[in-house]
Amino acid sequence: MIGGFNTNVSYQGRTFHVQTEDSGHANPKIVTLLYEGGTILTSKKSNYEDKVSAENLESVVKELMEQQHSAMLQALKAGKLDEVVAKKKGKGGGVASGVANGADAQAPPFGKGVVTDRPLDEVVITHLCS
Repeated sequence: MIGGFNTNVSYQGRTFHVQTEDSGHANPKIVTLLYEGGTILTSKKSNYEDKVSAENLESVVKELMEQQHSAMLQALKAGKLDEVVAKKKGKGGGVASGVANGADAQAPPFGKGVVTDRPLDEVVITHLCS
C-alpha cells in the first residue's frame, strides 16, 4: 500500500482539501475525496485490479494515484465541481445538512447536549438494551 496524497486548495475564497488513498493490493482501489470543513463533498473511486500482477505495481499505483488526485484538483479549479461546491455553500463547516419541510435544516453536531460521566461501553450497552 502506498501512502496517500493530501492537498489544501483555495477556490472561490474557500479552502478545500483533496485526499487520495490506496486501499492496498487485497482491495485494489484508489479513492480520492474532496472535503470542505471535514465534510466530504464528492469522491472518485477507481479499481486497478487488472494491474495487480505488474512487476512494478508500486510505481504503477503511485502514478494512478497522482493522476486521479490531480484530476480532482483540476476539476475543482476549472469549475467542473461548482454544483457540488454550491450545495455546501452557506452550511456550517463539517456538519451534514438535510432537508426538513422543504427548507434547508442543519443537524446539530453529534452528541450536542449529551453530558455523562458513564464510560462509552456502559452507554452503548444501555442503549442496546433499551
